[in-house]
Amino acid sequence: MRPDDAGPIINGLPSNFPDIDPEETQEWHESLDALIETYGPQRARYIMLSLLQHSRERQVGVPSLTTTDYVNTIPIEQEPWFPGDEDMERSFRRLIRWNAAVLVHRAQRPGIGVGGHISTYASAATLYEVGMNHFFRGQDHPGGGDHVFFQGHASPGMYARAFLEGRIPEAQMDGFRQEHSHLVDGRPLALPSYPHPRLMPDFWQFPTVSMGLGPINAIYQAQFNRYLHNRGIKDTSDQHVWAFLGDGEMDEVESRGALQWAATEELDNLTFVVNCNLQRLDGPVRGNGKIIQELEAFFRGAGWNVIKVIWGSGWDELLAADRQGALVHLMNSTPDGDYQTFRANDGKYVRDFFFGRDPRTRKLVENWTDDDIWWKLRRGGHDYRKVYAAYDRAMRHTGQPTVILAKTIKGFTLGSSFAGRNATHQMKKLALADLKSLRDTLHIPIDDAQLEADPYQPPYYNPGPEDERIQYLLERREKLGGFVPTRRSGQQHIHLPDSSAYGTLKKGSGKQQVATTMAFVRLLKDLMRDKEFGKRVVPIIPDEARTFGMDSFFPTSKIYNPHGQNYTAVDADLMLAYKESVQGQMLHLGINEAGSVAAFTAAGTSYSTHDEPMLPVYVFYSMFGFQRTGDGIWAAADQMARGFLIGATAGRTTLTGEGLQHMDGQSPILAHTNPAVVHYDPAFGFEIAHIVESGLERMFGEDPEDVIFYLTVYNEPMQQPAEPDEVDADGILRGMYLFRAGDGDGLDDADSAPRAQLLASGVGVPWALEAQKLLKEDWGVVADVWSVTSWGELRREARACDEQKFLHPETPERTPYITRCLQDRPGPVVATSDYASELQDFIAPWVPGDFSSLGADGFGFSDTRQAARRFFHIDGPSMVVRALQMLAARGEIDASVPAQAAEKYRLLDVTAGDSGNAGGES
Repeated sequence: MRPDDAGPIINGLPSNFPDIDPEETQEWHESLDALIETYGPQRARYIMLSLLQHSRERQVGVPSLTTTDYVNTIPIEQEPWFPGDEDMERSFRRLIRWNAAVLVHRAQRPGIGVGGHISTYASAATLYEVGMNHFFRGQDHPGGGDHVFFQGHASPGMYARAFLEGRIPEAQMDGFRQEHSHLVDGRPLALPSYPHPRLMPDFWQFPTVSMGLGPINAIYQAQFNRYLHNRGIKDTSDQHVWAFLGDGEMDEVESRGALQWAATEELDNLTFVVNCNLQRLDGPVRGNGKIIQELEAFFRGAGWNVIKVIWGSGWDELLAADRQGALVHLMNSTPDGDYQTFRANDGKYVRDFFFGRDPRTRKLVENWTDDDIWWKLRRGGHDYRKVYAAYDRAMRHTGQPTVILAKTIKGFTLGSSFAGRNATHQMKKLALADLKSLRDTLHIPIDDAQLEADPYQPPYYNPGPEDERIQYLLERREKLGGFVPTRRSGQQHIHLPDSSAYGTLKKGSGKQQVATTMAFVRLLKDLMRDKEFGKRVVPIIPDEARTFGMDSFFPTSKIYNPHGQNYTAVDADLMLAYKESVQGQMLHLGINEAGSVAAFTAAGTSYSTHDEPMLPVYVFYSMFGFQRTGDGIWAAADQMARGFLIGATAGRTTLTGEGLQHMDGQSPILAHTNPAVVHYDPAFGFEIAHIVESGLERMFGEDPEDVIFYLTVYNEPMQQPAEPDEVDADGILRGMYLFRAGDGDGLDDADSAPRAQLLASGVGVPWALEAQKLLKEDWGVVADVWSVTSWGELRREARACDEQKFLHPETPERTPYITRCLQDRPGPVVATSDYASELQDFIAPWVPGDFSSLGADGFGFSDTRQAARRFFHIDGPSMVVRALQMLAARGEIDASVPAQAAEKYRLLDVTAGDSGNAGGES
């Protein structure tokens, strides 16, 4: 870094402007020198900042400040009056601290030892309690209530508060992290480790402990709240989104990656509170640097309003006396690693190694005792007045999201063994001496004998509902609209489209070739035309609308933009012109899959967070769903989101022009590991119609399920058949049905002809039909073709049958559906799809007789579809050869036939492949 680049102003002097008057420049320098010598650096700094601000007002174009001094953003003279009862709030905050620590400590008793985290909530208690008592609005508030994303590791504090509120009984507290084994009156009564809505559906709203997802999900929750408001679906103007994060968590890409989006959309309904205790899980976040300054620069650069809460009220006296700026300079230059060490020692250490670095700062505290230095000089995140001032200003700020950077101590109040120590995050229990010290610090009326009786199980302390502290706590929550956190399941039932909406797909495409991606888009358009239901559809697209054929939505549904469209689109004269609108229905989120999943989650849980059921339909490109954002989808499942994930341009061989990192051969396998995801791999439009209709009924019908439907659809055009007259709709939904039975017409001895069963899904069904034809015409083998719409659902049902047999042998034994389908069908089974063979292997244990899977295993590459299918040996001729091999092994055909077939079809020659069409383009 060059000297003229140093400091908070980026880039220094412009290199393209010559100094046309060096003498005048020198006079300005001398004037500044005189100002510093006469009035000191503080006055000089004020003048310089004032000049910078005035220069920007006059549009001179000077760079903005990216950081400010390492002091509070809000000076003491600008702090608002604190409206609460300080003594009362301090007193019950102590109760919460005690019970939170005891909750985790008791979970380490002999024979249990399930872990937990004590120190995070200890650092953040003031941050939460100021919000709970003065800002966080519950769901009974007239405005609808706030959305609060609690820091995952701070969950013990939320449980401890709910215990005092009377929402969680003591017996349940002792079930922390023992969700199945802790029984009360013969039934499980427990608490999950972290904010998990699926595990505690009446309490938690937002899952946050997969670090990084809380920040990005909060941003898109705030955006979705505005989306609902601007579209006229719900007035959300009085709802605020709060996200509590860790400073170490801010290193996650997801934590920072969407900050500019929040600023661009002017989400002043969003506040981040970053608990800057300067520590990650193993040590300092920035031992050699200053994480608060780094985050300030980053958020400012992204367009956020930044409020720093660094020093408590005890520092105000010293800062006021710091005439020469020596203390501020010391604060600016001390790295975080030293600040952590100071808090792990004592007042004398701070005097010697902090204030003692400059004789001017040592003099500031010369009349202070070591105890004064230790107890009076707290960090701002533990000062309710400073925190209240920051929250108040954040709520009043308009036009930008706000981040509050609050400096705290990890393990605060827990004693010298915990506070600021590198290992504090992993420390889960307190020694007897620590318990006594904590009790004394918090003024908890528990005597030594109670602690000594069983140090593993110190008692909780709840003074009861009549205690004035509890009454105050409850009154504050009632005034703010009820308890937080609280989750409600939503009661509003919605109209669903009738069967006519699916008629177009069921008719087929005639002679026109239509890919299943386009078939789905056509159905989506028809659903959105429904006068009642259509407004609830939220199409989400990460900048691939034209690839999916969804550009036709632009002129009618329009793209949501809170600022509208203030420019003339280059294609304005075209029928499918790009059109943005404040009331737009489509969420077009750019090249941003992580943000798209976050938006999906916000929309898919609107039935709970807003009592407004909405249907998100996230259409993503190739493997950039579960492959890229699987963690976000898991969080969506935890939050019990409902909606459709559409893996468009799916499969390993339908997108071969794009190459290795686009050829998706594994997403359905990954998706199956998520219990909330229902995956279907439809081959035809009419199958899509039945699946979507079923999905809507399951998610929004009379008995709604918290599931996510995932459809893999393709970009390979084909003639879509009309729905058969006797279509097996039940089989489509169960995961498999007989699409075309084989026949022996034209064979010399049809009754004794060898038989085979060909199973395929998605784009693979036409290859199976090709194989059926070749087997009969070339080798006299009669094969049945089954369309497997869901390998995963077949497996789940089969495993459920096995589990019943295993755990409940006294009940009638159930035969898996896949077994029932094939048990009376003769011949070996050959299964294929456009995915790795592990997907077809899902059903192998329940297939009666011989089974073989052909899959697109390994890495992808760029080529034609036909060549790729031959390379992976998943095409029609490959199915033929594999079926013949299995028949030969059974002695049903001559042993030489498979080799003849392999030679006839040039099985090892990729240029001989001709299954499907030749294109491999995106």
